[in-house]
Amino acid sequence: MYEFLLSFTKPETAAAWLVAVAVFGTMMTIFLPYLQGNKLETRLKAVATQREKLRKQNRAALESKSLRRRDESLVGEISSKLNLAKALEDPNVVKLMNQAGLRGPGPISAFYFARMALPFAGAGLVFFYIFFVNDHGFGTFLKYGSVIFGAAAGFYAPNIYISNLAQKRQKSIMRAFPDSLDMLLICVEAGMSIEMGFNKVSQEIGTASPELAEEFGMTVAELSYLPDRRQAYENLALRTGHEGVKAVCMALGQAERYGTPLGDALRMMAKENREMRMSDAEKKAAALPAQLTVPMILFFLPVLFLVVLGPAYIKYNQMQEKNDAAPAITQAAPSSDLA
Repeated sequence: MYEFLLSFTKPETAAAWLVAVAVFGTMMTIFLPYLQGNKLETRLKAVATQREKLRKQNRAALESKSLRRRDESLVGEISSKLNLAKALEDPNVVKLMNQAGLRGPGPISAFYFARMALPFAGAGLVFFYIFFVNDHGFGTFLKYGSVIFGAAAGFYAPNIYISNLAQKRQKSIMRAFPDSLDMLLICVEAGMSIEMGFNKVSQEIGTASPELAEEFGMTVAELSYLPDRRQAYENLALRTGHEGVKAVCMALGQAERYGTPLGDALRMMAKENREMRMSDAEKKAAALPAQLTVPMILFFLPVLFLVVLGPAYIKYNQMQEKNDAAPAITQAAPSSDLA
C-alpha cells in the first residue's frame, strides 16, 4: 500500500493519471448527450400520448351519451317499427333540432311520432267539438273543412314548435355572442390556445347564456377528437344558424388553415357583431311606431274618447232632463191658480 501511494509521487505516474482523467472527461463529454437522449422529443411524445389519451376519453364520453345510439323508448320503438323516418321524411328536421338544442335519436323519434299522431288527434278533437258540442251553425262543407284543418294543424304543429324553439335559442345565443368574442380575444392574446379559450369562455358566459356555453363546450369536445379542426367550426356555425357566427367560424377556419393571427380576426369579428347587434336594436326601435299603431287604435283611442267626451255627454243628459222637467212645472202652475 505504501509503495502504491509512493508511486503517485513519481512524475510519470502522475502524468499518466492526468491523461487518463482527461481522456475519460473527453469521452464523457462526447458520448453523454447520446446517452441522455433527446429530452424535447421525449416531451413531445409525452404530450402526444396525453393528447391521444384525452381524445379517447372524449370519444368514450360521447359514446356513453351516444348521439347515434338507437332510441329504445316506447316512442322510438313505434317510430322504428312503422319506419316513420322514411314515411314522413323531412330533410331539415335534423338541422332545426340541432339549432333548437335537441340532439340524439330520442327527439327525432318523438318528432316523427308527433307528426304521425297529432293529425289524428287534431281531426278527432275538431270532429268531436263540431258534431257533438257546438256546430256554430256550420254547413256540412264547413264542418268537414274544419276537420281537415284540424288534421293539417296537427301535422304542421311539430315543425312550428321546433322553429320557434330554434329562434328563441338563437336570440339567446346572439345576445351574449359579441361579449363572448371579446372574452375569447382576451384569452387568445393572453397566450391560451383556442381550445382553452373556448373552455374558459363557456365557463364565464354560462350565467348570461347557457345555450352559448353549451355550444362552446361542444366545440371544445369536437376540437379534441375531430381529425379536421375546421369541421368543428363549421359544426358550430350549423348548430347556431346565424350569419354572424358563420362569419366568425369562417375566420377561425381560415386562421387555422393559413396561420393568420387569431387576435386580429377575433377583434374584427367582435366589432362587426357588436355593430350587427346595434343595427338590430335600431331596426326594432324604428319599427316600434308602426307596430304600436294598431294597439293604440284599439286600446288607447276609445279610452281617450271616453275621457274627453264622457263629461260632455253627462252634461248634455242633465240639460235634457232639466228641459223635460220645465214644461211639466209650467203646466202644473196654472192649474193650481184656477183651483
